[in-house]
Amino acid sequence: MKVWVLGSGSSGNAVLVECGESRVVVDAGFGTRMLSTRLKAIGVMPQSIEACVVTHEHTDHVKGAAAAARRWGWSLYASEGTVDAWPELGEADCTRLPRRGSIELSRMRLTTYATPHDAASPIGVRLTSTRTGATTVVCTDVGHVSDEVRTLCTDADVLVLESNHDEGMLRAGPYPPSVRARIASRTGHLSNRACAGLVRDVMHANLAHVVLAHLSENCNDHGLAHATTADTLRKTRFKGRLSVAMQHDVVGPFLPRASRVDAEAQYALAL
Repeated sequence: MKVWVLGSGSSGNAVLVECGESRVVVDAGFGTRMLSTRLKAIGVMPQSIEACVVTHEHTDHVKGAAAAARRWGWSLYASEGTVDAWPELGEADCTRLPRRGSIELSRMRLTTYATPHDAASPIGVRLTSTRTGATTVVCTDVGHVSDEVRTLCTDADVLVLESNHDEGMLRAGPYPPSVRARIASRTGHLSNRACAGLVRDVMHANLAHVVLAHLSENCNDHGLAHATTADTLRKTRFKGRLSVAMQHDVVGPFLPRASRVDAEAQYALAL
């Protein structure tokens, strides 16, 4: 399993998860031209993508999904509420998912969880290699750490988790009070402090990578987000790597620990 964040932030989000020859994109918040550019930068042809899972209907997560499906033959998956809220998904023959359930893709199991965000029926995503059990979790756009979010983020090998804003920067930032209240609400976005606390709580021996994602351009700083979670993890036995996703660049690949990678390589050789 390999993971790349193709871009993350209020201007667009997309995460690529690869298992052998199977590739799945979580969210497609960029137009097809940008998606193609980001994928080709890491040597991936857009036509090789098996599926795209859309977490919710906000433009920075869904913008290019239907067009990519039509252009490159991607299968589309989203919750029923998301499809209803973004009709273009339905027109592209999007499969409607439950907010809590699992389906089998070619080499990965897709499991969805309900998340607390101000969208129609948002979901968080787990993708698990059916061969090795290695798991990537993508959890962004969550207002607070609900029981469902905590379960979603447990036992991940690679965890892509929202660290949207610094609470002090949000209070002093440029947004009007109504927008600040929305961001800080229980259906808004996760703060650096809340993100750090969740990582601490779900940390386990096989957690190889934590990737901080969906950072606010106006109410956060990459160094501050990294330092907040890093300071918390220093008090634990975390032995993995902590990285920060970028809005305008690809970061990765992020791989599970060597034992998982070796098992996947042996499987590939056996095919």
